[in-house]
Amino acid sequence: MAGMETIAIIGGGASGLMAAVEASLALRQAGAVAHVALFEADPERIGRSILATGNGRCNISNACISADAYRNQAFVGQALMHLQSAYAAERGATSMRTLEANPVLERFADMGLVTREESEGRLYPMANKATSVLDVLRSAAAELGVDVQTDKLASRVDAPAPGGAGCFNIRFADKTIAHAAAVIVAVGGRAASGIQLPEPLACSDMQPVLGPLRVDARSAKLTRQLNNIRVRGTVHLGRGGHRIASERGELLFRDYGVSGVSVFNLSRFAQPGDDLVVDFLPDIPPQDMERFMMTRRKRMRKLLGGPLTLDRFLEGLLLPAVSAAALRQVGLRTGDRFTQEMVPQLCDMLKGMRLTVEGIGDERQCQVRRGGFPVERFSPATCEALDVPGLFVTGEALDVDAPCGGFNLHWAWLSGMLAGRAAADRVSSGEGVECDGSCEDARKRSSNKRSPFYTDDVNPSSGRDSRLPVASRSDGPQATAHAGGSCSSSRAGKPHHLRRPHHPHRDERDKSRNQRGGNASRNARHRNR
Repeated sequence: MAGMETIAIIGGGASGLMAAVEASLALRQAGAVAHVALFEADPERIGRSILATGNGRCNISNACISADAYRNQAFVGQALMHLQSAYAAERGATSMRTLEANPVLERFADMGLVTREESEGRLYPMANKATSVLDVLRSAAAELGVDVQTDKLASRVDAPAPGGAGCFNIRFADKTIAHAAAVIVAVGGRAASGIQLPEPLACSDMQPVLGPLRVDARSAKLTRQLNNIRVRGTVHLGRGGHRIASERGELLFRDYGVSGVSVFNLSRFAQPGDDLVVDFLPDIPPQDMERFMMTRRKRMRKLLGGPLTLDRFLEGLLLPAVSAAALRQVGLRTGDRFTQEMVPQLCDMLKGMRLTVEGIGDERQCQVRRGGFPVERFSPATCEALDVPGLFVTGEALDVDAPCGGFNLHWAWLSGMLAGRAAADRVSSGEGVECDGSCEDARKRSSNKRSPFYTDDVNPSSGRDSRLPVASRSDGPQATAHAGGSCSSSRAGKPHHLRRPHHPHRDERDKSRNQRGGNASRNARHRNR
């Protein structure tokens, strides 16, 4: 592997795994030889974070992906457009079906995953388990020869020397160093602030969002009475008398405040002091509420033949515990006789139960972190740093987030695909930094210190020389390098972003590398017999 360019991916979550697969595919299509290495901090396995998504079912994407749903929507919109264009070019078609296809879902279909749609456009794997999503990603990475390294916590990435000489150095917590021509940082939101990137790339403070909200002491008296009770309706977020956002869906009362999908989505905008207004009857316009109440009262009294108490009037409309707590908030009691004078108060209660926000309720439940590396310093077409060519940042580590419903995972897959393609294009076209003599010397020195690419000892139980590239502990044996085969289409038919400029000296060099790669593969097969 000496002298071979390396694409290093830091982070084995959603965007990191997709970047590894996409980079390997792009290298193979370009007929290029490079080493794709994925470094994961988890000591045991890659992709563990994927298993926790969608309550273990993995809400992989949404049928109605739109940039409007995202923070920094202009950046996301351009990223969506670039991936769509690349997909259409790759397929070599201009049909409306191709132009409207979802490239992320198409790539998963290529890997064998079948999805199904549920309410609100949410897409889940047909098997209804997150493990099926991780399985196809891991299998694709292994089949494409991605070198997976676990228990590798990256702390710093050093840029090549000025002028492009040398290569990136990735420093790990175990004091080892990896060298790469291109680096993709896919560490997620929780770890983004823990890795130091070359200047001027700096991670902003990460704030947990997409989680439950804590309310003030007065409001908590109400929510504690309804702890663990779920209702459906619309929740409005207000600030200074103005409505900021609204979400319709499930609301879960907690002793500290409120939770549920609608609240999770509003938490992206909520600030301390904001009002949450719960509308239990969102299908009835405010101007029609009094007529609805009086008609309901008239029909019920006709059936019962007598007066109504408030608790009886609200039966079939709200859960008894909810109606009791809501009535107390407006100064009424369940046993009170329902009179016409109470109608305005009841309308206010049903259309506007008010709670005051204090902040995030339980950070452990938050699904994403807002902040990270500012998108202004990256290309939306590639997720490459504008000031540090060859360095890419993907997924939640960029300052992009979206509501529940598969949007955040879609961004992880999307950005991983863009970065993986672009990193492979840099290496295969010769634009990436190449390891010069000083870098090669550094690699040799680091190999004597248990480099992440090589180990120094021989495994006595297997008899294999473990100086070969280390395979993933969880993925089993895999190819030691990515030696791309011939592309199925002609050079003229390749997408522009995958074409490789003609260079006779580089072609001879790659021919030699392909021969060495073929010999290495044959030797590996012989040993495995």
